[in-house]
Amino acid sequence: MSIVPMKEKKFDLVGFGEVMLRLSPHNKEKISRSESFEKQAGGSELNVASGAAFLGVRSAIITRLPDNKVGRFAKYKIRYGNVSDDYLIYDTSKDARLGIYYYEAGAYPRKSSVVYDRAHSSMCYLKKEEIDPSVYSNTRLFHVSGISMAINKDLRKTVVEIIKEFKAAGAAVSFDCNYRAKLWSEEEARETILSVLPYIDILFVSEETSRRMMQKTGTLEEIMKSYCDEYGCKVVATTKREVVSPTKHNFGSKLYYNGKFYEEPAYENIEVIDRIGSGDAYVAGALYALLTTDDPLEAVKYGNAMSAVKCTTNGDMPAASLEEIQSVIKSHSAEGPQEEMSR
Repeated sequence: MSIVPMKEKKFDLVGFGEVMLRLSPHNKEKISRSESFEKQAGGSELNVASGAAFLGVRSAIITRLPDNKVGRFAKYKIRYGNVSDDYLIYDTSKDARLGIYYYEAGAYPRKSSVVYDRAHSSMCYLKKEEIDPSVYSNTRLFHVSGISMAINKDLRKTVVEIIKEFKAAGAAVSFDCNYRAKLWSEEEARETILSVLPYIDILFVSEETSRRMMQKTGTLEEIMKSYCDEYGCKVVATTKREVVSPTKHNFGSKLYYNGKFYEEPAYENIEVIDRIGSGDAYVAGALYALLTTDDPLEAVKYGNAMSAVKCTTNGDMPAASLEEIQSVIKSHSAEGPQEEMSR
């Protein structure tokens, strides 16, 4: 039996979340010193939808954009990411704005950092009534993250409502805790996430988030299993990132399903160009495998490979093809000398 029902729907995956404008100084300059910024688009759920779409999943996103030139930049990036804009909502008010965040890349010993400027963005005021109700029955898998719940209390209520709508319509529900201390407190996050866990089929949560924000105790394996035993989640995935330096990471993960744990050797000494969105890339790869196969180990392999490759490219959104990821997976499990270049 498939983890995600193999029902024929218009979309395999639909995400819900804010699309933001990302501004980054060039050449790892500090924000306080930089006089120019590189403009990109991103957002956790868009990164997931786009990453899965590049692997062949039919994806769409529900979001609210300002009906102006900045909003159109985001719209074009959504389309570039191979994600459908069927469910975009446009804000025509005079106060319409796209949320912004500034990303400052680190260089040892200076850590990378983020500054948010997203208050009162158009997404903050999205109402359930604005969403085309056909999306609920047109979707195999719905994905959302804790970030969307953290933006404000009104949007939090909307997210809870639509999770229930998708679940009632027969869609599987995927949730990434994605806790951000700059957006809400541990107490707020824990209370809200606990309220939706009974509706979640596929849960992505880091060990740190489980122990600190969710206040779980025990071994990692006991913690992962507890989400299934206590709330009925089918799949729980936990990533592990070892930061050797801002430009060198090790990355692996563990997945729990139906009483068994799945993992593979970690990717070591990843050459990091831009780590933003690499967690979302993991989710995209894992969901691709869960949507297309019955093998949980494939979710680990595709998730790990997607995350590792994303670290080597600039910007939030992953852009790896299925062929590239399959080649990386093959190389990761191979032994002995390998070709230095694909040609």
